[in-house]
Amino acid sequence: MAFTTEVKVDGDSDTYQMSPEVKKYTLRDVGFTVSNGGNFIYERSLDPTSPYKQGNKLKVTFAKDLSGFKMSVTTANGLKRVNIFNKENDKPLVEQYHYILDDMVERQIFVKA
Repeated sequence: MAFTTEVKVDGDSDTYQMSPEVKKYTLRDVGFTVSNGGNFIYERSLDPTSPYKQGNKLKVTFAKDLSGFKMSVTTANGLKRVNIFNKENDKPLVEQYHYILDDMVERQIFVKA
């Protein structure tokens, strides 16, 4: 998946655009780490009941020059994209997903389109 300035996660009704005010230090403040290639990576479990890294997780990657980003919800190992919006049992995951992204919108990382 290539870096873009606008992403809509599978099943989500909201589209997220990269904020023009996004800064590298803001990404680090919310928990992004820097990869060996210089990209900013955020990976968090969406299971609010488990402190361990199991279950579906949110993956967000910003290009090192902040020209674009990628975002998806994946399985625990990060290899397969999943849709958490189509199952009734996944309501807590959807709530956690929106909580994380609403915080990023508030911190001017993303803008809801």
